[in-house]
Amino acid sequence: MPGERKTFNEINITPLTDIFLVLLIIMMVIAPLLDQQGLNLTVPENVAQEQMDNKESKIMTVSVTSDNKYYIDGEEILATELESIIKTQAKNYPDGMLIQTDGDATHGAVVKLMDSARNSGITSISVTSM
Repeated sequence: MPGERKTFNEINITPLTDIFLVLLIIMMVIAPLLDQQGLNLTVPENVAQEQMDNKESKIMTVSVTSDNKYYIDGEEILATELESIIKTQAKNYPDGMLIQTDGDATHGAVVKLMDSARNSGITSISVTSM
């Protein structure tokens, strides 16, 4: 019969192949970005309380409150002066820094303090909650 049409019984996979190639290219671009490292943190072992109370250790204690204010020895430190004050006091505390954070303190405030300490030459930093 001359007016009869042929039916198409095969699936066209060309659009599917295009989608897979685009996804492959996206993964190839993103994969190197996933290899970047953040902070290198070491988890300390349990330390006896007597060792923490030892008066011979010279550790600078900095507190970060819930409203993101910094305190060194009970004295409030402005965020703009944080690095310069830590740098001047770092020579008096050779054993490092202990950061005491409030549970509601923001991550950014603690990281700013850690960056300021590292820029001031302090290599040993511990973090604890109040």
